[in-house]
Amino acid sequence: MDKVGLILEGGGMRGLYTAGILDYFMKKEFYAPYVIGVSMGACNATSYISKQNKRNKAVVINHVNDPRYIGIKNIFRCKSLLGIDLIYDEIPNKLEPFDYKAFYASKQKFIIVATDCKTGKPVYFDKDKDEDILTTVRASSSLPFISPIVRYNGMELLDGGISDSIPIGKSIKDGNIKNIIILTRPKGYRKDPFRRKRLLKRFYSSYDNLIKAIEDRYRIYNRTLDYIEKLEEENKVFILRPTNKIKVRRIEKNTEKLEGLYKMGFEDAEKQYDKMIDWVNNA
Repeated sequence: MDKVGLILEGGGMRGLYTAGILDYFMKKEFYAPYVIGVSMGACNATSYISKQNKRNKAVVINHVNDPRYIGIKNIFRCKSLLGIDLIYDEIPNKLEPFDYKAFYASKQKFIIVATDCKTGKPVYFDKDKDEDILTTVRASSSLPFISPIVRYNGMELLDGGISDSIPIGKSIKDGNIKNIIILTRPKGYRKDPFRRKRLLKRFYSSYDNLIKAIEDRYRIYNRTLDYIEKLEEENKVFILRPTNKIKVRRIEKNTEKLEGLYKMGFEDAEKQYDKMIDWVNNA
C-alpha cells in the first residue's frame, strides 16, 4: 500500500464524522502510510496514528459540555473561547490519555497543516522532525477570532484551513499516487465569500497577508473541490463525504447530534470500505 495518502479536512465539530470513519478504519486495521490533517482533521489523525479506537469520540462527547470546553469565561482565562488548558493539557494528559509512545513509534507519515499569519501561506509540520505535536495541532486548529495566534519556532500561526483546507496538492507533491479524502460537507457544497471584512481589519490589522488569505479562502476552497471532484470522476481519488445533510454547527454542544454524526461516519465507511480497498489495490 505504498504511495497512498489520507487527507483529512477540518470543520470543527463536524469532525465527528471523520472520527467515525477513522474508527471503522481502525476496526478493519486499515492504516494509510501517509496522513495529512487540517484543523479538526489533524486532531482526529493523532488518535488514528496512535491506534486509540473511539478516543476521538470520547475527547469531544465526554467533555464538550464541561463549562471550560467552550465559553465566554475562557476569554478571560486564556484569550480564547475554547479552553486551551483543558483541551491541550488536561484531556490528553489526564482525562483521555493520549498514547504518545505509540504515536511516535508509528511508521505512518503525518503532516499537520497550519497557516503562517505573516505570509498567509500554509506551513506543513512533520511528525518525524521532532515537532511539538500538541503545539502544532493546536496551531492547525486555532480558528480566527475565537482562538489566539499560536507562536511556534518564530512563526505566528492560525488554522490550517485558512490557506489549505483540503491539501491534495501537498499529498501529490509528497509522492502519493492515490489519495483518500475525507470531507466534512456533503457533495455539492460550496463556500460563500467572507463578508465581515471590518472584523478582519479590527482583529488582524497587522497581518495584511492573513486578511487576504481569509478573503480569498472561499475561491481556493471551491476551486479545490472542483479539482478533486474531477479527479474523483477520473478514478484518481476516493472521496468519503457525508451522505446526509449535516445539522451540526462548527461549535456544537448537542451530544445527540454529535453521536449521530459519528454514527453516520462509521456507517458510511462500512458501506464504502470494500469499494475503497478494491480501488486502493487495483485502480
